[in-house]
Amino acid sequence: MRKSTTGIDVRHRRDCPAARNREARCRCSPSYQAHVWSARERKRIRKTFRSFDEAKAWRAETLVGLRRGTMRAPSATTLREVWETWLAGAGVGTIRNRSGDKYKPSVLRGYETSMRLRVLPELGGAKLTEITRLDVQDLVDRMLGRGRDASTIRNTLIPLRAVYRRALARGEVAVNPVSGVELPSVRGRRDRIASPKEAAALIAALREEDRAVWATAFYAGLRLGELLALRDGDVDLETGVIRVERSWDPHVGVIEPKSRAGRRSVPIVAALRPHLAARKLRRRSAAEFFFGDRGRPFNRNALVNRADRAWKKAKLSRIGLHECRHTFASILIAAGVNAKALSTYLGHSSIQITLDRYGHLMPGNESEAVALVDAYLERASGTNR
Repeated sequence: MRKSTTGIDVRHRRDCPAARNREARCRCSPSYQAHVWSARERKRIRKTFRSFDEAKAWRAETLVGLRRGTMRAPSATTLREVWETWLAGAGVGTIRNRSGDKYKPSVLRGYETSMRLRVLPELGGAKLTEITRLDVQDLVDRMLGRGRDASTIRNTLIPLRAVYRRALARGEVAVNPVSGVELPSVRGRRDRIASPKEAAALIAALREEDRAVWATAFYAGLRLGELLALRDGDVDLETGVIRVERSWDPHVGVIEPKSRAGRRSVPIVAALRPHLAARKLRRRSAAEFFFGDRGRPFNRNALVNRADRAWKKAKLSRIGLHECRHTFASILIAAGVNAKALSTYLGHSSIQITLDRYGHLMPGNESEAVALVDAYLERASGTNR
């Protein structure tokens, strides 16, 4: 049996003779406690193992981590305490998202709900430094066993991952236990997309005062918050653009767009212009919200309910405002608008988001690729077959 060595103590059972006399013969299966000194926190770090080799390996790795600054002494701070600090910092903007932008109020509300209902009841009392990947995996497995939707499970881990990402960057933990966790696959349904002919019929079936907002969703692709926050001066028929400058949060009011790319100019197509022009003629004051009344944005629920009744009467399939945005993307793609311009008009923070979201709509099968290449080569060579 190995005797204790520098930084590793042999821990015998109480009834073992070696527990009272180091020279006595061991009659138990001892454990091995490794320890190192962290000068930064002026604190000793300890961990117990079943074998000497495991203790020795951990001690060597920990010494390297302390020298490199990638490891710190365990903290008594619980996940619940760290979360409350994180949420407060994100709320005032001192903690930012990966893009360096402030978190949107709606995002933080979703994070708070996920943590309060599903994470903190299970892990809130545990020390931040002691939560392992297995703990997180067990949380995922329990949610799956309770019949939680795959997307709900994935969304639940987003705020937990953000908390650990910041703690890892600050050297408060050595690893992010959310990384590498096995998650159920999300097999969502495809969003409804209306054809150009159907989009025109859906708009025509609406009350005249509701057509402009739905047409803007169909032919300019604005998000709900952007439609709500649109002002009279943002709709420039003379230059032919809609300037998206702000969004709307039901709890906060006017906020910044979803991302830096959300602030953009969207061209006004011919199918949209008459609806916007008619709306401008009905406006009572340029100070009001473009689609609102009496200084307030339009009522989303009332707008959708009126549209549902009109479409049911006309025997048309209903569509949601966000699905109108997908229809706008499909129209641009079918018209041949390139992916970069499409990304800009949609206000995506990167072209990769556009490709991931709408790549299935873009030309790309073998016959289309051959036709495009053949047509290009014929034009470039000046030959006709």
